[in-house]
Amino acid sequence: MKLEWMGNHRVLIEKIIKYGNAYSNTYKLQRSYGTDVMFSASQIQTLEYILESEDKDEKMSEMAARLGVSRSTFSKNVKNLTEKGLLEKYHLSGNRKDIYVKPSAKGREVYAKYTDFVCKICFNDIFQHADKIPEAEKEQFIRILDLLADVLLWYGEKEQGPRTLVKID
Repeated sequence: MKLEWMGNHRVLIEKIIKYGNAYSNTYKLQRSYGTDVMFSASQIQTLEYILESEDKDEKMSEMAARLGVSRSTFSKNVKNLTEKGLLEKYHLSGNRKDIYVKPSAKGREVYAKYTDFVCKICFNDIFQHADKIPEAEKEQFIRILDLLADVLLWYGEKEQGPRTLVKID
């Protein structure tokens, strides 16, 4: 059956699907990524967002939303990264409720090794190709990916429906 509803965008959609499937197959697998610590892609993204937001004192819920993951997933990643010595938790004096997360020295070191590793095996090639794309076209592609991610996140939330407590007999 020919999928005419996609028009001439079939190859683009196919490549987005291929990437999504490949990524989902590896998202939670623990690997070393050129370091001496085992962690998942989900966890390293969490560390990356914490490093990036370090000077903003951004709340964990705000970082989770930017990353497109649930607060519970983000919190689990923070817990795992803290246990591995890559993050440290803080609170303000007089306020034990609000938790702030900062990278540890080990976290910075592991992240530097990780970025060296992934740049060599993947991103340097991607960046060479991306450097040849005019900025306006990059912006359009970024917009396409944002629209797709927003719809997937929205539909996932819509499908779940409201949560209710059910009494256990």
